[in-house]
Amino acid sequence: MKETAQRLLGRLEVDTEFGSFLGDTRVRLLEAVEKHGSISQAARAVPLSYKAAWDAIDAMNNLAEQPLVIRSTGGRNGGGTRLTEHGRRTVALYRALEAEYQGALATLAEGLSEGAAEDLAQFRQLLKRMSMKSSARNQFAGTVVALREGQVDFEVRLRLDPQHEIAAVITRDSAESLGIAIGSELTALVKSSSVLVLADPQLRISARNQLWGEVSRIHRGPVNAEVSIALPGGRAVCAVITQDSVDRLALTVGSPACAAFKASSVILCQYL
Repeated sequence: MKETAQRLLGRLEVDTEFGSFLGDTRVRLLEAVEKHGSISQAARAVPLSYKAAWDAIDAMNNLAEQPLVIRSTGGRNGGGTRLTEHGRRTVALYRALEAEYQGALATLAEGLSEGAAEDLAQFRQLLKRMSMKSSARNQFAGTVVALREGQVDFEVRLRLDPQHEIAAVITRDSAESLGIAIGSELTALVKSSSVLVLADPQLRISARNQLWGEVSRIHRGPVNAEVSIALPGGRAVCAVITQDSVDRLALTVGSPACAAFKASSVILCQYL
């Protein structure tokens, strides 16, 4: 009796040079946004929490060359959320790659011997151990446009888009280890707890990075709140501040605000 071939099912993840970008859940979220025109309805359809859906969209917009999702105002229902043309093309490409990927797995499964199956399991475990995810809420992909060398430290300026740059200060050893040069493609990580929120344009502070935008979300907790600031061009910055600070700054959705953080709070990563 012929032994039934093993069936392999895989989940496709699309990586940019900056790290993990798209997976099945995120693509389904994008498809739901396109269908419903609403983050809350799209989150229910996936399903995801409303907050997780917003976080995923902010992450994708921050890593993409162009925004995949935009928020609109006015219109039939007073505004909503929709995919850009770049977002639609990205979803279509993902689905096409997914079909090819699953077809390749099916072909591989037909020829698997018992020994090959064991090798595959070990390889899968190796990939799992090598995978890395960061807890930093803010992740920005950019290009090195300036370097200033000191005796101990390097100052690196990373251009995110034509409107925004981030300054980072790292050690000489780190700069040499990453092989940083003008034109290098890097990812900047910034913990949300390292981000200050300003509401007064006249206030002077020493933090090198000051990104102005408008408040897009406020997620309140028992003591602290997560404040998302949407930047021109589609990117966003998340900050964790106290509830008292939210009230004292009179932050509301739509109000202008600045996300400020020190250059020393920026971690630079390079995708290998």
